[in-house]
Amino acid sequence: MIQKEIVREIVEKYLEGKKYELVDVHVSNQNEIQVEIDAFEGVDVDFCAELNQYIQSQLDRDVEDYELEVGSVSLTAPFKTLMQYQKNVGHDVEVLGKDGKKYRGVLVEVNDDDFSIDAEVLEAVEGKKRKQKVVKTLNFKYSDVKYTVYDLKI
Repeated sequence: MIQKEIVREIVEKYLEGKKYELVDVHVSNQNEIQVEIDAFEGVDVDFCAELNQYIQSQLDRDVEDYELEVGSVSLTAPFKTLMQYQKNVGHDVEVLGKDGKKYRGVLVEVNDDDFSIDAEVLEAVEGKKRKQKVVKTLNFKYSDVKYTVYDLKI
């Protein structure tokens, strides 16, 4: 089986100095390799083809056969890198905390250890009998989050 780390090294070497970032590499037991990349301006199909060719030039099919797919991260896939969070500042996101609670809001700030969203929450307001919807900034440490995804609001 082709080692994930070897593919990761090949991709990272090719991406060095380019506007693209490696998000993830998957290698199945059947040597089906999936490489996911991303960039602030989006991913160009021609670049994916170039990267695909480069990876193939570095792996020897005579030693071990494989299938290879290079592409951009799915719009519905959870964020895996800091760049994906930074890229989505100003967009609607859904956050699932490790406590099982879901939050929806606009991603407003991203730091190395945490991020913030502006979300509508129900809160007791003085002079009101019922809780009212108010926008609050909620802060999350990456370690306290199961996932964050782009919120399509379908």
